[in-house]
Amino acid sequence: MRNFDFAPLYRASVGFDQLADMMDRVLSNEVAQPSYPPYNIEKTADDAYRISIAVAGFSDADLSVEVKDRALVVSARKGEEDKGRSYLHRGIATRAFERRFQLADHVRVTGAAHADGMLHIDLVREVPEALKPRRIEIASGGTFPRSHAIEAQDA
Repeated sequence: MRNFDFAPLYRASVGFDQLADMMDRVLSNEVAQPSYPPYNIEKTADDAYRISIAVAGFSDADLSVEVKDRALVVSARKGEEDKGRSYLHRGIATRAFERRFQLADHVRVTGAAHADGMLHIDLVREVPEALKPRRIEIASGGTFPRSHAIEAQDA
């Protein structure tokens, strides 16, 4: 596997350190990525997403969904209710887990629902008005709007 050095990116840019940190995490040498529990990420609309996590065997009280430092953290801890049981075969895994999802700028969690062994987490991207594209009027005939003419006289 190749190793990339992001030091030039840190030296030549301002404000992109989070992107470089994310690339470092993705390209790290961690070969064993956790596969439990399985999950889906789907796009439900232009600016809406849903993360669905298979959490069979967990109750609402066992699950935790938090947003910390632009990361969605989903975790589960199973209670002690299985202490007295004796299994001949145990195929439903109910071991504790913690799954992290990095959230992009302006993405927020709108809700979570637990039904039929699935935890659904809805997210929406809300771009502020200041960052949305806006149309600029072009004055014709070389005339400027009144506000520009006043600024030119003051200078």
